[in-house]
Amino acid sequence: MSTDASNTPGIHEAARREKLAQLEKLGVDPWGHRFDDHASIGSIRAREGEITSEEPPPGGKGPILHGPKVRAAGRIVLLRNTGKLIFLNIKDWSGTIQIFLGKKQVGDEGWAIAEQLDLGDIIGIDGEFKKTNTGELTIFAEKLTFLTKSVVPHPDKHHGLGDVELRHRMRYLDLIHTDGVLERFLNRTKIVQSIRSTLGSQGFVEIEGPTLHTIAGGAAARPFKTHHNTLDMPLVMRIALELHLKRLLVGGIERVYELGRVYRNEGVSPRHNPEFTMLEVYQAYGDYGSMMDLTERLITEAIKATGQGFVLPWNDKTIDFTPPFQRATYDELFAKHTGLDPQDHGAIKKLAEEIGFDTAGKHPDVVKSEVFEEKVEDALVGPIFVTDYPASICPLTKRKRDKPEIAERFELFIHGMELANAYTELNDPDLQEKLFSTQLEGQNEEDSMAKMDTDFVRALRHGMPPAGGLGIGIDRLVMLLTNASTIREVILFPLLRHEAE
Repeated sequence: MSTDASNTPGIHEAARREKLAQLEKLGVDPWGHRFDDHASIGSIRAREGEITSEEPPPGGKGPILHGPKVRAAGRIVLLRNTGKLIFLNIKDWSGTIQIFLGKKQVGDEGWAIAEQLDLGDIIGIDGEFKKTNTGELTIFAEKLTFLTKSVVPHPDKHHGLGDVELRHRMRYLDLIHTDGVLERFLNRTKIVQSIRSTLGSQGFVEIEGPTLHTIAGGAAARPFKTHHNTLDMPLVMRIALELHLKRLLVGGIERVYELGRVYRNEGVSPRHNPEFTMLEVYQAYGDYGSMMDLTERLITEAIKATGQGFVLPWNDKTIDFTPPFQRATYDELFAKHTGLDPQDHGAIKKLAEEIGFDTAGKHPDVVKSEVFEEKVEDALVGPIFVTDYPASICPLTKRKRDKPEIAERFELFIHGMELANAYTELNDPDLQEKLFSTQLEGQNEEDSMAKMDTDFVRALRHGMPPAGGLGIGIDRLVMLLTNASTIREVILFPLLRHEAE
């Protein structure tokens, strides 16, 4: 357990500031300087094979160990001062390692600095990398360099950050002190990099679309509203990436994607954050089948990038991502999990009312969709592609040639959570205009695309090639691949209520 005095209850910032003043008296800059040529702790630990031993001299107690000279830098996360020796653990983003500090080894000047150390301080170490008598990998310090003082206490190893909201609000401490958090966010980066790499290998190009829109289009969601002062015009933060990417299909960018933030002025839950990261991909001359194949590849390559196998734990469940993923139609699953004929709108309406839904004035397919969400989605283990949705609830989707009441759309579900959504894109400008002008019956206008994007329809009239389109919620994907129970665990800075005064 740490004997760091400034982390003892009742002793706080003042003790640390006394040490800061003492460092300055010693001529040490408590905010440090450039520290070149240090190696990551992970790469140092990987050099264990370079440690050698020789027989002790007569009367010796054990073999004498020798190891390579190393230079490391990191934050102190554990500190034990015996008065004559100091043992501490330092951490960087690749791992943790023990440091042995002895007065004889670091000299009077180094020891004077060592006595001012606290949990949370950042230091540099030069020394020999070998093992203690108990076999623990350790850097035996020969030189100590002070790099940064932490002037407020950090949580100790045994208590950590127990309050979940505090962890999310003070993510910097969460990254340092909560096991697995830093690794999760580094894996998030690997997942995103893998997605970009996979798409690049398939000839897709990444673009950056506008985040300020004049019309909230591409999804049924409530936007955040803002105002541009110079142009004196209302604007909204984008709720989707879709319509600008499709304009680029018209313009001849045949394989295009954006991986960026979208904003929806809606509730907060374990699976929703008002600001989140979305991937949208569009492929000219493809369809929703092309997008299913691409989705499988994106996910399986992302799993490989994190160094995991295809069977992963998630909370108290298991997910088997071994391709190919299961596929079933919307109506097949509706019948299986409700016991109703998917075309029996009367029976479906009755079930919806028994559940507690208000069905007045709603299109039968909207009622059916609400029942599907309630009775079917949570029963889907997956990964499963749910295909062929009712066309009336898919205004941006091409219909099946032989069944115009069916849209060529899929959603990917895993343990009841929607992860991906894809279409064979509608490119008929007249039908698109008609669908825009007759929004779904019974929907609250504020929660949908309340205005027609006439410029998008104009773009379609110039000719958009047949195409497949795909959207993947990156935060949800990271949740599933890193065993996170809520979306807040995979967003570095989730939206929180105002902090209590």
